[in-house]
Amino acid sequence: MAKLAEYGRTASMGRKGNCWDNAPSESFFNSLKSERVHGATYPTRADAQADPFEYPEVLYHRSGRHSTLGYSSPVQVPQDWIGKHAAQDPMAA
Repeated sequence: MAKLAEYGRTASMGRKGNCWDNAPSESFFNSLKSERVHGATYPTRADAQADPFEYPEVLYHRSGRHSTLGYSSPVQVPQDWIGKHAAQDPMAA
């Protein structure tokens, strides 16, 4: 903590018992385990290690709905933003 203060920074974790800082990570890893890894059988160890890295890009980000994004997927948010601004200013598109 002293080193962080030396650089003018603060720790991201809240005080003891404050669980909200961890909620997004816990939600993601719960989805990863229940939708991708649990019950899967892999032909090789390399396949088992590689598979979880594909999940965030292919399934989670493209189809997952997130409360912090108004229950839109991370792919849909920028598309909506571009569409909204293109409708307001056709020269911007």
